[in-house]
Amino acid sequence: MKILIVEDDSKIASFLKKGLEEEYFSIDLSSNGDEAIYLASVNNYNVIILDIMIDGSDGYQVCQKLRQKKITTPIIILSAKSAIEDKVDFLNLGADDYLTKPFSFDELLARIKVQLRKNDQKNNILQVADLTVNLDTKAIHRGDLKIKLTGKEYAILEYLMRNKGAIIEEQTLLDSTIGIDDNIANSNILNVYIYRLRTKIDKSFDLKLIKTFRGQGFMINDEDS
Repeated sequence: MKILIVEDDSKIASFLKKGLEEEYFSIDLSSNGDEAIYLASVNNYNVIILDIMIDGSDGYQVCQKLRQKKITTPIIILSAKSAIEDKVDFLNLGADDYLTKPFSFDELLARIKVQLRKNDQKNNILQVADLTVNLDTKAIHRGDLKIKLTGKEYAILEYLMRNKGAIIEEQTLLDSTIGIDDNIANSNILNVYIYRLRTKIDKSFDLKLIKTFRGQGFMINDEDS
C-alpha cells in the first residue's frame, strides 16, 4: 500500500512517514501542492494525506484539481481549522475525510484503514499455494511457518499477490511499492528486495512461488515452473 503525504511541516511529515512505514505502508513525501498534483497523476496511491497550508497550490486547489483530473484516490485533509464550514468546503471539493490538528497517530491510522476498506472489496486474506497474507493484521505464513518482513518487502509481496499470475514490470512494481527517494537512490533496489523475499518465502520450500521473467518483470503463482 502506498500513501502520499503532502505536508510542509518537516517534523510532522517525518513523524507520519516513520509511523506509517512501521505499519507497512510505502510513503512518498511532498511539501508543494503543484508537485503533489504531479505525483498523484503519475503514481497509483492508495491514500493521499493533504495539509491545507502548503507551498504552491494550497490544499483546496490540490483537492479540486485532482478531482477535476478524475483522480479518485481517497484524500484525508489535515488542518488546524476546525470550523464546520471548512470541513464542508473540503467534502464538497471531493475530500473523503477531514482531521483537525492536533491529532493522534492512532486516529489517523484508523481513518486511513476506513478509506482502504471502502476501496477494497476483496477478502482480507491473500493466498498463493500455502502462502497467506492477512491484510488486516499483516500476518504472513508459509504453511506453518510465520514469516517476518520489512515494510518494503511486505509492500512488494502484497502487490505481487494481488496480481497473482500476472507478470509485473519492474518499473510498475517500483512505482507502486517503493518510495521515490529509495527508487532514485538505488536502481538495483528492487532486485535486492526480491532476493530477500525469496530467501524468506521460497528458500525452505520445494515449490518456488516468486518467478523472474528476464527483461519483463516478476510474477507470483503456484505453478511449479
